[in-house]
Amino acid sequence: MRDSLPLLVDTDFPALRRGRLDTLQVNVGYRCNQSCLHCHVNAGPTRTEVMPADVARVIVRYLDVSEVSTLDITGGAPELNGQFRYLVREARARGLRIIDRCNLTILEEPGQEDLGAFLAAHEVEVVASMPCYQEENVNAQRGNGVFDASIRGLQQLNALGYGMPDSNLILDLVYNPQGPVLPPSQQSLEPDYKKILNEEHGICFNQLFVLANMPVGRFGSTLISKGKMDGYLALLRAAHHDDNLDSVMCRSLLSVDWQGYVYDCDFNQMLGLPMRVNGSPRVHLSELIHVDIEGRAITVRAHCYACTAGQGSSCGGALS
Repeated sequence: MRDSLPLLVDTDFPALRRGRLDTLQVNVGYRCNQSCLHCHVNAGPTRTEVMPADVARVIVRYLDVSEVSTLDITGGAPELNGQFRYLVREARARGLRIIDRCNLTILEEPGQEDLGAFLAAHEVEVVASMPCYQEENVNAQRGNGVFDASIRGLQQLNALGYGMPDSNLILDLVYNPQGPVLPPSQQSLEPDYKKILNEEHGICFNQLFVLANMPVGRFGSTLISKGKMDGYLALLRAAHHDDNLDSVMCRSLLSVDWQGYVYDCDFNQMLGLPMRVNGSPRVHLSELIHVDIEGRAITVRAHCYACTAGQGSSCGGALS
């Protein structure tokens, strides 16, 4: 695996400062039942990083003292972590919005037979990776058989009420390109997704989120090995729009890793770029229990252009 960080350090990306904190995004570990080519986390079945119970308790404590209104749980496959359901229950008891970054195939893993029902009972919003509505493209990016398993997962969620008209159970899908290109318009691609998935598989969902691939992790390593990193970074920079800067997720989101250390976003987490507070090399969430982080400088590098290129990208899809 080639490290992309040395190629991202030299940047003229505009300086950013934090706004009001709204979302706590928690990466509960890098273990996953898949090993996708585009994964910026380098997640997979052999990863051993998993959040322990004491860190999960710190997260709950932070939810109690902060103004966070959304708990966004990611991984790996976050559902494989033993603290996932604890965090969901505690966040629901506090009336928070909860998001599960789900890969869909996890619904068929042994021991997860009741996962869909658990998510529905706690009204967890499911944001599911579905990089294409065509079997060949999905399997090429995520592994053989993943498309069919994902379709079955979506059908299971639909049967529980997810994504259905007049239901309060939210099911959103995530698209990302197959290679080092900008994604198409979210507004134009969503109708195609809805039409084809419904006509061919009877599937309904709420929204499609369109994201640019981040030049970090496996995708970044692939770009380097193929000699395409410089070209992709140039493409992202050329497509930058200042109008997207006000809406980038790092201004309102705090990222926490499986050990409890904090970052401005999940991508910085994967690059080992911790959030800076009072000159400390890295900060644990327990140290921020009564600290106001609004107005603090955000750590930026060249990969940040992936969030501001074209229509922009965030965990909630296009910015404009």
